Amino acid sequence: MNLADYQIRKKIQGGDIREFERLFLEYFKPLCRHAYLLLGDMDQAEDVVQEFFYNFWKNREEININSSLNAYLFQSIRNNAIRCLEQQALKREYTEQLNTGTLAGTGGVNQELGLKELNGVIESTLKKLPERCSMIFRLNRFEGKKYREIAEMLAISVKTVEADMGKALQQFRESLREYRNALH
Repeated sequence: MNLADYQIRKKIQGGDIREFERLFLEYFKPLCRHAYLLLGDMDQAEDVVQEFFYNFWKNREEININSSLNAYLFQSIRNNAIRCLEQQALKREYTEQLNTGTLAGTGGVNQELGLKELNGVIESTLKKLPERCSMIFRLNRFEGKKYREIAEMLAISVKTVEADMGKALQQFRESLREYRNALH
């Protein structure tokens, strides 16, 4: 890390909001373009970059940068965009499994029974989860709230929301796998 990067990092770690704003303004557009290349969606790219800067400021005192500031920023955005893509893939898989389960019947009464069974699996899975984990899942998947909104509502970190969603999705994968195996 060069001296200029070190000085910028030290100012931000010390709570210098002007230095942070200068860094944000200098890097926001290039980082959005970088995230866009990975995500293919500018709104998502901007969300990823904004969430990164939010966490960067919030955790500024604990952040340890061993490379150049530029390399750190771009690598962080790359990692966050990849995490976003993984979450999208899980969401698609979850939706596909739900659709496969509901379409497994031959229509009419069978399909309605399959839907009731699947809703039962969903509810029983939600009941197995810890209360906060279940609440976070419901807020995100049923009410469409973003992780940041949930974190603010529950006064927890975005990372905690991500971790609880990961636990919930893992439990749903297991429950849906068991349900699918029971159908065959």
